[in-house]
Amino acid sequence: MAKTCFHGVFVSIAVTSLLLLQAEAPSPPPPAVYIFGDSTLDVGTNNFIPECAARADFYFNGIDFPYLKPTGRFSNGLNTADQIVRLLGLKKSPPPFLYLVNDPSNFQKNILQGANFASGGSGILRDTGKAKRVIPLEEQIQQFSTIRSNITNMTGSEEATDKILSKAFILISIGSNDMFEYLLDLSKPMSLAEFNATLISTYEYHIKTLYELGARTFGILTVPPIGCTPFARAVFTGNNSCSEPAQAMAVQFYFDVASSLEQFSSTVQDMKYSVGNTFLMTSVLTGDKLAFGLKNIAAACCGNGTYGCNQTASFCSNRDEYLFWDQFHPTQRASELVALTLFGAAEPIMVPMNFSQLLGVNI
Repeated sequence: MAKTCFHGVFVSIAVTSLLLLQAEAPSPPPPAVYIFGDSTLDVGTNNFIPECAARADFYFNGIDFPYLKPTGRFSNGLNTADQIVRLLGLKKSPPPFLYLVNDPSNFQKNILQGANFASGGSGILRDTGKAKRVIPLEEQIQQFSTIRSNITNMTGSEEATDKILSKAFILISIGSNDMFEYLLDLSKPMSLAEFNATLISTYEYHIKTLYELGARTFGILTVPPIGCTPFARAVFTGNNSCSEPAQAMAVQFYFDVASSLEQFSSTVQDMKYSVGNTFLMTSVLTGDKLAFGLKNIAAACCGNGTYGCNQTASFCSNRDEYLFWDQFHPTQRASELVALTLFGAAEPIMVPMNFSQLLGVNI
């Protein structure tokens, strides 16, 4: 784990926030939720890409999902996208954009409620995940542009479309895969400083493109402590300790994203955003794990750090006590804790506001 200083007040705030969130009634959700990113938020996008090598539509994934169904989520049950929209009052996540495309008769009606573009294995950079045939953020935004065009066809005017999209919630979680691929690339075509600069400048470009397409309300999840994933412990260090280089990249990414959004939002008048420091919030959860009902914060519940989760792997029975479901991804319970923190925590975990404040909801 990177040497980051935490104070007991952070844990106290987090615990209190989660208890309050669980006690209050939800407010009406935003008109639409559009979700972008990687496997943290993917609810089955990759199922619709025949040649995709980053898939989760097999057991034991989904073992705690309704009807024990492996939906393509990299989780034993609900993932972070599901947990967030549930706190918004929605009964289920917006479906994958590629699923909606396969239902043309209802496509225009459905897109007004939202869509999920997230693709497991994807990244901010165009080439991240290319070998696995996933959908990078750039292409996800192109799909959103298709939605905008269809809404304009329905409303008959760009102004009406702008009004509809200005009320939507844009949720993004991405960046981990870019960092993993950089760390695994022994050739290192650019220095770490050059890579970080390229990553954040590309992310800035994507955020501005979404803004130009009508997005106004952004919820951003940064990169969690990827150096402490079972994969990083097994591959980067080999001794079950966290990878300091990976940790440092995640920390730097948070500060770069927060700074970038603060600067961009100061140049426009109608943009609202909330940045979740998922590195810090995860570190809070693990720093006082028993307070959150977690007992194992290092191992994968299904599979291990070297081999992933599939129907031939062994898996744990006490899944709610694990932070990690597989090599990289949180358990359903850990995703729930993260979602509750996104809505209830204060600075420095959430800046400049949390999701409840951003969306004007009482959870």
